Amino acid sequence: MDWGGLHTILGGVNRHSTSIGKIWLTVLFIFRIMILVVAAEKVWGDEQSDFTCNTLQPGCKNVCYDEFFPISHIRVWALQLIFVSTPALLVAMHVAYTKNEKKRKFRRGDKIDIEELKRRKFHIRGALWWTYTSSLFFRIIFEAVFMYTFYFLYRGYKMPRLVQCSAWPCPNTVDCFVSRPTEKTMFTIFMLAVSGICILLNVVELSYLVLKLCMKKSEPINSVSSH
Repeated sequence: MDWGGLHTILGGVNRHSTSIGKIWLTVLFIFRIMILVVAAEKVWGDEQSDFTCNTLQPGCKNVCYDEFFPISHIRVWALQLIFVSTPALLVAMHVAYTKNEKKRKFRRGDKIDIEELKRRKFHIRGALWWTYTSSLFFRIIFEAVFMYTFYFLYRGYKMPRLVQCSAWPCPNTVDCFVSRPTEKTMFTIFMLAVSGICILLNVVELSYLVLKLCMKKSEPINSVSSH
């Protein structure tokens, strides 16, 4: 996965977002993507090879591993980051579309500063407000769904030291042992905690934008009533 390319795209979105949105992007890349690439992949790199069961029955170890870990933690987190980042790409597409419309007007003879247009920060209002707030809403939904999915897949957030498996072709109930369960539990809790922080930031930013819109709509009413 080219996380650098994703950073470049979202960096463009960051220019048009609020201060809270900038904090969200910083948390996303420093405490999620960098941790995933630098540390978590090494912790889970030997996950299946170090999963040992007290039997030599061919196929039993693979079946037991698949039963308790149907999807690798790393792949779940990578998929989560892709889904969470995708709504922000809608904002980038909206901004790019707006810039293209401005360039078309320039070609038709309208006076537009192209260099200023490239550097311009688009304010979150009008159609862009709806696109931006929709992206926040879907980020929150995706984060919550993946947190629940994670809990459902792995039967909780704590990595067990011992799992018991009786699936075929195991001859009976077999004890299997997970490598470095404490370390993996710590990483799991950390990633889920950061995911929770991202949800909180998205909720705060969404509330801020809605409140700001309501205040702007109430301004004309207040000005009329004062007269």
